[in-house]
Amino acid sequence: MSHFIYLVRHGEQQDAEFGLPDGPLSAKGKLQAAAIADRLASVPFTGAWHSPLQRTTETAEILQTRLPGLTSEPSHLLFDCYPSGPSPDMPHAFEPFFGAVTSDEIEAGSAQMADAVTEFLSPAIGDRHDLLVTHNFVIGWFVREVLDAPRWRWLGINQAHAGLTIIRVRSAKPPVLVAHNDLGHLPAELRTGMPIEQPY
Repeated sequence: MSHFIYLVRHGEQQDAEFGLPDGPLSAKGKLQAAAIADRLASVPFTGAWHSPLQRTTETAEILQTRLPGLTSEPSHLLFDCYPSGPSPDMPHAFEPFFGAVTSDEIEAGSAQMADAVTEFLSPAIGDRHDLLVTHNFVIGWFVREVLDAPRWRWLGINQAHAGLTIIRVRSAKPPVLVAHNDLGHLPAELRTGMPIEQPY
């Protein structure tokens, strides 16, 4: 049994630097989406899902256009969210990040990601290749889950726009992180979305 999950962060969002919560892809974001589509052209996908937000929906639409036979379905389990909140074992340097985040947002994000792990990281029958187009924090949480790291450790596990992370799910053993934030399909001028320096 081979069950692989291909996690792709959406392309760059237009005017994201102005704090818009969601919006269309920028011109560069569309090129990023096309590049990851070309990278994944040989994968025999058996299922595909994307976050319903506009930037992820547009990324998935570009993937569908360039990958014949691929049909991506929206999933609320892949929404952008805060997967967990501050905890006693979290380094104090991360505390400012949660300054404007409400307890309701944290509770909702935690419940969402618990369901997402159950839905997408459970062993499947037969060979599967599943594509998930989602967000930085969601991918960080999946990576944290695979590594069995502390709950706060999704912080600082960052993905560039259109970065590729691959997880292999196994039936009798823990899942394996095959690749993280692979950018081999993106030329240097198309690489965006990684923090220049950590503010916390």
